[in-house]
Amino acid sequence: MVFWRKKKNIAEQEQEERDDKLLHRDDDPQIEPSTDYEAEMGEGIKQEINETDITVIDTLEDSPVPVHTPDADKQEKEDLSDHSQEGGWLSRLTSGLTKSSNKITQGLGDILTKKKLDQAMLEDLEDLLITADLGPKTAAKIVEEFSKDRFGKDVSEEEIKLALANSMSAILEPVAKPLDVNGATAGEPFVILVCGVNGAGKTTTIGKIAHDLVLHQKKSVMLAAGDTFRAAAVEQLKVWAERVHCPCVAKDIGADAAAVAFEAYEKAKADGRDVLMIDTAGRLQNKQNLMEELEKIVRVLKKQNENLPHAVLLVLDATTGQNAFSQVETFQKMVNVSGLVVTKLDGTAKGGVLIGLADQFGLPVHAIGIGEKIDDLSPFSAKDFANSLVGVVDV
Repeated sequence: MVFWRKKKNIAEQEQEERDDKLLHRDDDPQIEPSTDYEAEMGEGIKQEINETDITVIDTLEDSPVPVHTPDADKQEKEDLSDHSQEGGWLSRLTSGLTKSSNKITQGLGDILTKKKLDQAMLEDLEDLLITADLGPKTAAKIVEEFSKDRFGKDVSEEEIKLALANSMSAILEPVAKPLDVNGATAGEPFVILVCGVNGAGKTTTIGKIAHDLVLHQKKSVMLAAGDTFRAAAVEQLKVWAERVHCPCVAKDIGADAAAVAFEAYEKAKADGRDVLMIDTAGRLQNKQNLMEELEKIVRVLKKQNENLPHAVLLVLDATTGQNAFSQVETFQKMVNVSGLVVTKLDGTAKGGVLIGLADQFGLPVHAIGIGEKIDDLSPFSAKDFANSLVGVVDV
């Protein structure tokens, strides 16, 4: 049932009409009853609206928590915690950053044809950092700091490595912040919207974060399949949900992603879940219509609670290098990104891009990925990352 009246806010009405024309299908369910009718409603009308809401929620496909036994859980926990064949996290981080580290250390070897630090060496060092994707501004900043007390003096490769690591760590330290999911109002889930371009690893990142929340932080988590463009994305999220023992809310392919987000929030709240993680379709930052759909998801959530979503995570593929700057800038403008997760650092020589991102945007870096296994996503450590990137052995 739809109620009509003249809107007080014409600009808001026109924005909603553009959203509907752009994204809302004729056969999609009404995602919420109209709030624009100010006259009093009879009990019969109120009952009809309530029943309609319940019917819409009931049409969701809710992938239940898989049945599992204590013995199976114990075995799974042992399997996941066994890193005997892969080394500890620091070892895997160092190994994962090998390509980036080799690019820098090999470059340093070529630069150090003479011992004294002169202008030519500084220019070569700056060029090396730029090719490692730190970005021109950040590279110049680090080189200037490095040369202050060393110009004209003898320098060794190890001295340069240590100085670079310290400068990088100083830039990274302020943004190394674990994801905190404890800021929601009592009785409501902490809502995390996850976005990024195609292939960045959003769905896998959601699964790995959910794994940490469930297993280590003892949170009850619900996943929402907001990527309604690809059947494979929905199925992949369901697999992760089953793997980490949490329900997954989904609708048919082509459904309104904003409706999925709204209805998943209602369900997570009704079920008393601690955290709701919403997957979204991969989109290029230069595709305006897709970016507007992401804005619509945020607007719909805010109609339920002005504080929603509590966190907006942007997942970045480290292999994209300098393109990551453009992604952060655009997504930040559209949906007010609150934190970053950087993936695929093990498959690129462009790991230095994280330094440039931290220096330019100052957004929290919650986690980094250096592999495909479920525990290969870890909270970000500034010192460990900087040391591993330039090949410093921390004794």
